[in-house]
Amino acid sequence: MVERESNGLARRWARLHSNEFGLLLTILVVVALTALFSSAYRDKPLQNLQEILRQTSLLGVFALGAAIVIISGGIDLSSGSVIAFSGAICASIMLALAPVDEAGNPMTQNLGAGIYTAAIAGTLAVGFLIGTLHAWLITAVGLPPFVATLASLVGLRSLARVFVQEVTASLTTTGKTTQIYIYDENFSKLGTTWWIPLCIFCGLSFLAWLLMSRTVVGRHLYAMGGNEAAARLSGIRTDHLKWLAYCLGAMTASIAGILYTAEVGTSYPQVQGLGYELNAIAAAVVGGCSLQGGVGLISGTMLGVLFLRVVIDSVAKIIKFGSADDYEGIIVGFLVVLAVAFNELRQARSGTGKQFFPGALGIVAIGVLALLSGTLATITVGKQAGMVVFGVLIVLGAASRFRQRVSRQHPPQTG
Repeated sequence: MVERESNGLARRWARLHSNEFGLLLTILVVVALTALFSSAYRDKPLQNLQEILRQTSLLGVFALGAAIVIISGGIDLSSGSVIAFSGAICASIMLALAPVDEAGNPMTQNLGAGIYTAAIAGTLAVGFLIGTLHAWLITAVGLPPFVATLASLVGLRSLARVFVQEVTASLTTTGKTTQIYIYDENFSKLGTTWWIPLCIFCGLSFLAWLLMSRTVVGRHLYAMGGNEAAARLSGIRTDHLKWLAYCLGAMTASIAGILYTAEVGTSYPQVQGLGYELNAIAAAVVGGCSLQGGVGLISGTMLGVLFLRVVIDSVAKIIKFGSADDYEGIIVGFLVVLAVAFNELRQARSGTGKQFFPGALGIVAIGVLALLSGTLATITVGKQAGMVVFGVLIVLGAASRFRQRVSRQHPPQTG
């Protein structure tokens, strides 16, 4: 009896973490294929590992906040702009507190620990206020989360650009500029030393795991994401939970803003964090979070971030022409669609009867997907590979339609 119960627990645990196992296996396959087609991993394995871990950690810091928001049933589109705005706040505080030279310009070299502490604390406080604003707009004003955070996505970056110009005009003798430079070497180590972002990411991941898996608040966040009305009727204070979720999302983005500013030694709101909100959402969704809420694990999000960075890095290593940044948006968008479609496919297999390619719409969709994938394969690999990808997807799409038709004509017997 005890052995049967332990086997049952093991099977349930394996089903719960099946997505993580799949991601881990896929990461190993991608790394192996990259090492096969590119000598970069073979020539400098340690340097490549450190750089992947550093980039993974920088993305993972604010992806954790995005995951908590998604699990709670919300969405946060403002991460990239919060990163830019937080970087501007952090650099401005350091500029304001730095000693000045004879000409009246701040000297941002060799800043003391007190200035670092004030800048980081002030930036985190701004992140908390941004999260509070989002929660107020959603709970009190009644705006949909998409609209509330979309407003921040557009507004905060513009505000950061204006703020940086006013700060530089007030604190320097060079007049208005669009960037704030921080030349302190110790501050730059926060973003450039590979193990510092990694330690921050792992520490935040552990705290997020404790919150979501080992506390009543975490269970309430899952319940609210699964069915907000039922959670409210059961006595859960959903407004307070939304406040917590959106504050965590904004504050993790603020931490990322500090790290990204330290990495380049510059606050440049025009480009800093641009489009990063999609990367955070992509990492959470690939890691198993459902955009409908109530589903997702912190461990899955961590592996989702690692998978995303490994794929992007692999494309940069394998593709020998053009810039890897040109393909990053394509990769992220494709992985988001693939992850969501995979989750829907699993639900369809569980008995919902969902059809992916119904009627004439399905026929056209198969052609469009095959054409897009074939074009991408042609650009990145070659004409022959593009033709093969196109043909394979046409065949797979036709087979899927045939299987759906057969299952509709002969539904499984129950009872």
